[in-house]
Amino acid sequence: EVDVKVKCIENGTTQAQLAETIGTTGQYVNRIIKKQDGVVNKTFVQMLEALGYDIELTYVKRDDIVQLESEKKDS
Repeated sequence: EVDVKVKCIENGTTQAQLAETIGTTGQYVNRIIKKQDGVVNKTFVQMLEALGYDIELTYVKRDDIVQLESEKKDS
């Protein structure tokens, strides 16, 4: 999990600067950062890209996860 606020500090970038870079408001960036409980939207991706990060999402069918967990228990 990437903490955008920490990455801004490490990068020496303010939330206002980040907002300007991605074409939104500082208030909206702040709202996204504060509600970072699993939110991945276009703005979140743009913020991380502006800070030099790529996003990798992995989609796994729930049935596959259950099967993998079952196999781990059996071994």
